This record gives sequence, C-alpha cells and structure tokens, in this order.
Amino acid sequence: MARTHHYALQVTWTGNRGTGTSGYRDFGREHEVSGPGKPVLPGSSDPSFRGDPERYNPEELLVAALSQCHMLWFLHLAATSGVVVTEYTDRPEGTMAEAPDGGGAFTEVVLRPEATVAEEGMTEGIEELHRRAHELCFIARSVNFPVRHAPTTKVAG
Repeated sequence: MARTHHYALQVTWTGNRGTGTSGYRDFGREHEVSGPGKPVLPGSSDPSFRGDPERYNPEELLVAALSQCHMLWFLHLAATSGVVVTEYTDRPEGTMAEAPDGGGAFTEVVLRPEATVAEEGMTEGIEELHRRAHELCFIARSVNFPVRHAPTTKVAG
C-alpha cells in the first residue's frame, strides 16, 4: 500500500495598511508562512507585482523547492551508491511567462547543481544519479513544465 503524506502550514497576510484591500495600491503583499516548531518565512509577491524585494515570493519558493528536492534525492542516491559528496551547491533559475489575462505560468526551470566528490573515480555515473534524482523528485513529478539539469562535478582537493 502506498503511503500518503500530509503537509499543513499557515499562511498569514500581514500587509493590511489600515484600509484592507480598499484599492490595488492600498495594501501590502507581505505575508508569513509558518508551521509548528519552525521559523517564520517572510513572503511577498514578486517586486514586479508590488511585492517587497527583501522577502521570498512564491515563484522563488517553487524554484527552491525543485532544487531542494533534487538535491536531497541526489545525496540519497550518492550515499547508497558509494559516492561520497563533500559539497553541493545549486543555482537554479526559473522562467515564468505572463498571460494576457494577467495570469501566467512557468515555462521551465533549470537546475545547475555543482557536486564535489571525494575521489576522481566517483565522478563516473554522476549523470545517472542526477537523472534518477529527477525521476524520483516529488516536486518535479508534480509540475507541468520542463525541469532541466546542467550539472557539474568537481573532485575534492
């Protein structure tokens, strides 16, 4: 039997400037994402949509979620394959296109993971680990746009 997982958070709008949503320019897009026992994550809309550039926006968090999911699967697969990863960094980028009706959709996300492995012989098969991590990533399997990968591998030392 397949297991199911449930995720419950709270998103609280904090951008009421005294008159609520009385006008498009009269309210802030600030909000907080919280969960029991976790730090509060400050959010807003993208600055293009009157958001606070010092807060994370939902589009950034979606790109981050794809990157995190890929990284965690990759590290798991590396560990179970005998590949010792000593460092891992990703610089993902997402592209979203606005539609004439004011909505929009992501057209792609590109992950650029850079993994450092302990020994030269461990670089063999890294591409396959990335491919498999992509196949297993819960988030990548849930989106309807391409998630591409441009990985690089270095050897420690």
